[in-house]
Amino acid sequence: MPLEFLKRGRSKTPAVADTGPVLLPEDVEAEDYELKLTYRAKSSHGVRMTAGPGALAQLPELLAGLGKGDVALIQPLAIETMAAAPRIVDPVQAMAWVNAHHGESPVTRHALMVLESLDALDTAFETAALGLLSGETDTAGYPEYDAVVGGVVSFWDETTGDIVVRGVVCWGGRGVRGDTERTASRHLATLLANILANQNAIGVTAAERPMPAAKTGGLVCSHCGFASAHERAFYCPKCGMRMVRG
Repeated sequence: MPLEFLKRGRSKTPAVADTGPVLLPEDVEAEDYELKLTYRAKSSHGVRMTAGPGALAQLPELLAGLGKGDVALIQPLAIETMAAAPRIVDPVQAMAWVNAHHGESPVTRHALMVLESLDALDTAFETAALGLLSGETDTAGYPEYDAVVGGVVSFWDETTGDIVVRGVVCWGGRGVRGDTERTASRHLATLLANILANQNAIGVTAAERPMPAAKTGGLVCSHCGFASAHERAFYCPKCGMRMVRG
């Protein structure tokens, strides 16, 4: 007679009762993630100045007594790096931008990133002298959100051969302070006063920045060898000499 109680019993999974569709709760518990970055920039009116080929090298002198630290002179980009832009969504442009400015200081790279992102600076044909005007930097050397970075930006007027110089300031990052804009406005007014006080200044001008041509080709300056980023340039963005057209 078999002993039923010694047999290995089979596990039976209890049937799950069909309770119908599950209703979602009205309030879902979730963790929120948010990052707010605010960047601002201001630019003054342009001032026409008569200058020779060495005028661009004298731009840092317009920041005398204003900058906290060194003033960097940023030359226009050559034609091989004309696609460089601080746009993280475009890896090709971002990598070209990093390669073009990797040798600059953190303050200079921060200023270029903000000014180029806000279209306050076009490094295809403009030369800039930039430095830290006020505020502090973090442990990596980058300006804090309430620090003001700026300087002067110039380009060659292709009609007269003069240079047009204007003041620029920028600030921002993770945070907002109401007095930062007032501080930046005071720095911008001082920059404009320094430009107008220069012995080569003619007066305030309404000349607009030139627009690059639609084509990607350019001209090579026969004086300094700089490759212009747009075909219709009459004056070299780097040395100011007239471009030789074949």
